[in-house]
Amino acid sequence: MSSTLESSPATDALKQRFYDIDAITSAGSIMSWDQQCFMPRGAAEARSHHLAILGRMAHEMFVADETARLIEDANKEAAPGSVDEAMVRVTKRGYDLATKIPSSLVAEKLQLATMAHEEWMKARKNNDFKSFAPTLERMFEICRQEAEHLGYGDHIYDALLDLYEEGAKKKDAEQMFSTVRQPLVDLVKDIKSNGRSVDNAFLTGDWPEAKQRAFTEEIVKAIGYDFNRGRQDTAPHPFCTNWSVTDVRITTRFLPFLGSAVFGSLHEAGHGMYEQGSPMEWDRTPIVGGVSLGVHESQSRFWENIVGRSKEFWVKFLPDLKKTFPILDAVSLDDFHRAVNKVEPSLIRVEADEVTYNLHILIRFELECALLEGNLKIADLPDAWNAKYTEYLGVTPTDDANGCLQDVHWSGGMVGYFPTYSMGNLLSYQFLAQMVSEIGDQKQAWSQGEFAPTLKWLQEKIYRQGKRYTPSDLVERVTGKPMGADDYLAGITAKYRAIYEI
Repeated sequence: MSSTLESSPATDALKQRFYDIDAITSAGSIMSWDQQCFMPRGAAEARSHHLAILGRMAHEMFVADETARLIEDANKEAAPGSVDEAMVRVTKRGYDLATKIPSSLVAEKLQLATMAHEEWMKARKNNDFKSFAPTLERMFEICRQEAEHLGYGDHIYDALLDLYEEGAKKKDAEQMFSTVRQPLVDLVKDIKSNGRSVDNAFLTGDWPEAKQRAFTEEIVKAIGYDFNRGRQDTAPHPFCTNWSVTDVRITTRFLPFLGSAVFGSLHEAGHGMYEQGSPMEWDRTPIVGGVSLGVHESQSRFWENIVGRSKEFWVKFLPDLKKTFPILDAVSLDDFHRAVNKVEPSLIRVEADEVTYNLHILIRFELECALLEGNLKIADLPDAWNAKYTEYLGVTPTDDANGCLQDVHWSGGMVGYFPTYSMGNLLSYQFLAQMVSEIGDQKQAWSQGEFAPTLKWLQEKIYRQGKRYTPSDLVERVTGKPMGADDYLAGITAKYRAIYEI
């Protein structure tokens, strides 16, 4: 099928309208990126007003009667099955959602999120949840209002999850977690009781930032992240953002644990390559970019875990890492491979291993549902968080900085986001299984630094489809079946039983 957008007058008018809206939202995105990477801390209040005004302007332009007329006109001219029809569908969905939320609430949320980010960073640094609690309470109240405006059937969470994963509901997330939880718990127990011990202490040390930066840029460039259309900076919480196919930016962070920057960079590069992979002719239109956060996360987890934590990847890059950090000279390939795949219940989600990662997500999912329902008070969040970590992972945070203050999401009002991480984990292995069935196992190619065939398959099947199809339709088109846990559980069990020689 062609990826070309048609040139009918109605389609052109709708695209031009969206170009104008996109310019305003992109200006806000650039300001948000700057806030997390470079903005002087004293500028937060002014920045909050800038973002609120830009957000309100974009929202008002989007929900205007003129936009509705243009959508209707373009819909009449769009051929069934065409890219134009997809663009109209995506634009109409966005319009229908946006018209349900008052512009004043949009502006208030953006302004609050800007200030909340600064308060969150300070609270985390000072281990001071109480100072952040009033702001977090207001943010959850805004999210409840959003959900009520959007409307929902079974549960308030449905309205918010749908914003990140079209069509998904709370019951779908519950079903996903119920499917994977016990097999993962059993695997962790088996590793602990029967597996060989793994030492990763050599990954902790004094790693000069400049050398970490150079190495991480080397590996993300090697897998296909295009620095002509992107850059890597540092942020308190790594993220990827973009405002064009030609401008996709990633961030990482440099800590005493070497794996943080290495795998954080690979993770964000996976997001970045997905965005860079959209057809150029779709740039700045509603159908450009990742179709959902679940599919997006499948790509970050694919490149971070399936590729980046494979032994074959380190056949290629461990010699370069040793040149960068000669202190690692005595570390064997097998020991390094086991170290970067060590399974150990821990406190920090972004540093968690593959096997326990979904349990971190389950905790957040259950807590934010309880907060939305009113069954958990913000003031009681730290204790509830610690109790769930003790129950699910057998570790208990000693402070809130390593507990309920570790994630940036809630400060930005991203409630309903977390289950998409686990969806991405499942989909990464489902896409891998399909890739292997079509072009064969690519691990030998990875050991030689050849990632182009892998990237090409992902580009053709996923990246170049943008938002042309719904998330569920895309998954079925690529793999021939709905999202499920079979490939994930089979893949992760085989991988870790081999690593731990069980």
